[in-house]
Amino acid sequence: MQKLIATAKGFINDENGATAVEYGMMIALIAAIIVTLVSQLGTQVKEAFQAMVTAFTTAGYAP
Repeated sequence: MQKLIATAKGFINDENGATAVEYGMMIALIAAIIVTLVSQLGTQVKEAFQAMVTAFTTAGYAP
């Protein structure tokens, strides 16, 4: 019975699970930031290429 109680106390005092949850939350936050940045950057890159196509078209270079 004492071994069972000692095991239960060890399980309650174990903080490895909390650390894993904290790392998981940090990874989720970093992933959300990356998705936001890539979508913003993608839009800007698309607009830059569209401006280049328009400039080439008006200069007489047809794509």
